[in-house]
Amino acid sequence: MLTINVTLLLVVIVFFRLRRRTEARSRFDEKLSVVIVLALGVLIAPTPAGRGILNFLGQLASGVTQASR
Repeated sequence: MLTINVTLLLVVIVFFRLRRRTEARSRFDEKLSVVIVLALGVLIAPTPAGRGILNFLGQLASGVTQASR
């Protein structure tokens, strides 16, 4: 249950950080955003939602590959 709560908290943090204007960001702010998004990815990956996203992206990639042939 703790993983779900931390994941939701990180989703909210990422949402509000990405809403900010990009011109106002410092290098530290950008690095912090990358670390937060990576942590979010690590928390989402082993969940059923993470597996669903992976399957969807895999199907999308194979569809694009087949369409380009």
